[in-house]
Amino acid sequence: MMAIDVPVQRAQVENLYVEAMLLADEAHAAFAAQRDLGRTGGDAAAQIGLACESLKTTTRLMHVIAWLLHRRAMFAGDPGAGPHDSAARIGEAVAADWDICASFDGSVRRIISASERLFERIAMLEAGWEAPAVTPVQQLLARLEARL
Repeated sequence: MMAIDVPVQRAQVENLYVEAMLLADEAHAAFAAQRDLGRTGGDAAAQIGLACESLKTTTRLMHVIAWLLHRRAMFAGDPGAGPHDSAARIGEAVAADWDICASFDGSVRRIISASERLFERIAMLEAGWEAPAVTPVQQLLARLEARL
């Protein structure tokens, strides 16, 4: 397979990869701190809610990171990274349960929200890259056809 040479896409992927890795580190630290604080409170339901939302957030971020790594491999021409692989599609995110998240610390809620927004950004980016390019000539022809 030949390496994809689209400098703008490559730069976007690299920047998003850095952002995703930083957010993953923040998520790890924030959820670990909340788990440590939760043990002293003894509220089992809150601890389970925190564990579930931690898993959802981590999974969301890992899907983003896997997608970005796959794109990096495609840019590098890795024969094992094709556009039709399962890792080439971001898929659907599991949404956070904001009723449960309401009781979390503000920093944790910010990270959960940021992970959802990052996932949405990746999904929109993927959709935009997959959309067929419309040339100015095609646009003009479409306008003429609409008038006839």
